[in-house]
Amino acid sequence: MTSQTTVEKAPREPEDNAGPAPVKGLRGHPWLTLFAVAIGVMMVALDGTIVAIANPAIQKDLGATLADVQWITNGYLLALAVALITAGKLGDRFGHRQTFLIGIAGFAASSAAIGFSKEIGLVVLFRVLQGLFGALLMPAALGLLRATFPAEKLNMAIGIWGMVIGASTAGGPIVGGLLVEHVSWQSVFFINVPVGIVALAFGLVILKDHRAANAPRSFDIPGIVLLSGAMFALIWGIIKAGESWGWGDGRTWAWLASAVALFVIFGLWETRVREPLVPLGMFRSIPLTAGVVLMTLMAFAFMGGLFFVTFFLQGVHGLSPVDSGLRLLPLTAMMIVASPVAGLLITKFGPRVPLVGGMVCTATAMFGMTTLTESTGTFAMSLWFALLGCGLAPVMVGATEVIVGNAPMELSGVAGGLQQAAMQVGGALGTAVLGAVMSSKVSADFADNWAGAGLPGAPDPKLEEAAEFGMVPTEALSKAPGMTPDIVDRIGGVIHDTFMSGMGLAFTVAGSVAVVAALVATLTKRGENAEAGAGVGHI
Repeated sequence: MTSQTTVEKAPREPEDNAGPAPVKGLRGHPWLTLFAVAIGVMMVALDGTIVAIANPAIQKDLGATLADVQWITNGYLLALAVALITAGKLGDRFGHRQTFLIGIAGFAASSAAIGFSKEIGLVVLFRVLQGLFGALLMPAALGLLRATFPAEKLNMAIGIWGMVIGASTAGGPIVGGLLVEHVSWQSVFFINVPVGIVALAFGLVILKDHRAANAPRSFDIPGIVLLSGAMFALIWGIIKAGESWGWGDGRTWAWLASAVALFVIFGLWETRVREPLVPLGMFRSIPLTAGVVLMTLMAFAFMGGLFFVTFFLQGVHGLSPVDSGLRLLPLTAMMIVASPVAGLLITKFGPRVPLVGGMVCTATAMFGMTTLTESTGTFAMSLWFALLGCGLAPVMVGATEVIVGNAPMELSGVAGGLQQAAMQVGGALGTAVLGAVMSSKVSADFADNWAGAGLPGAPDPKLEEAAEFGMVPTEALSKAPGMTPDIVDRIGGVIHDTFMSGMGLAFTVAGSVAVVAALVATLTKRGENAEAGAGVGHI
């Protein structure tokens, strides 16, 4: 019986381990597959930043509170982060083509539903659905690329994939600003419908289903529940700490402690189940583990830092959302140019040197942005933004390749989910932690800056809150009793100076995290044994 089984499996194993076979025609063509998944990925990546521009218009039109508007973003982030790894497992089980197409259709449909919504509660609800469908789409895209491209061309494909994500993310504020200013906030969501239809049409014609011979055949339901609960508790605690509770609140630490406990229970469970949701043996691969940590630290520095850049441009420099997006074009342009170049370099030299170099550039840019002031010109800002884009590109490409390339083919969806989950957790953590750093610095400096400007009395707490965003309420101040243009100017100077000191400290922390990430990058290497299935089961 044993020998018969061996004979039956022998023809299949070389096919799976040898990589994708040459294809003829449209279906399964590697570069057409990349084009098809890039359209869907662009839609999701663009949505990550385009909606922020629409929030003020949504708040005004629907009469929403600040907390309601925050949950337009938080609901999407929470759903996306919680579902990513499970969604990757669904792709491994049922096929990445199917999950990608369902994700595209669901994302476009929920976008249309948001545009037709007349209540803020429905907007938040459909944003959660957007996050769930986006979670299906992103790991499936990486799984399709991994299964379609031969090893020697995978880095270039991931480079172009990273270029699309970077360009879409950075271009969101520009597109969103144009749509909100010249059409309506609903158009920010309606634009996903034609894009989704095009992506779905291309996907139906071009994408080919790939399944490894030893793909999972069952689901680890308790594992899904435990991991989802752990991710929910982690992201919820981070969001609430940055939103309202603060890092000193017992509720914040109770949620974070719950997340740790659930992760531990999840890990213990995964060692006992026959087909685990996340085979912990994957993490025996030091490069894969380093890639996940690196992606988290990169997102911490980048997403957290970018949060303050937008307020710096709009608050301190008084730019419109569209003009702020245009100021970030050097960042976008460098990511577009450097991502495919990074793919070539990683293919030729391996990921370690480009990853270390990328994080060193990122750290340099972060430390450089501590020198930004109210009088900093466009050229100086553009240099730091361009350097940041040049540093991020190889990390986006290389860390993705390290994670996905060091996982077995049958776990490519789980690996893609890990990569995306690391980005979401890192981004949420960076925004919350750096926000807390900013807030504490503003609280420490505002009263002294107020007195140093020769302003009488104690400052209004609302002005201290304004300093956390660099926004001067000029119209409200000018209408206050006893206000003169000179006093308004001095208050504005205090707000801007205090914001700049807080932003400088936040960028210092982000730069320090990037230095740590550069050290982690030294542990990465090419996924030489990515196809080997041994050692990824139980511990």
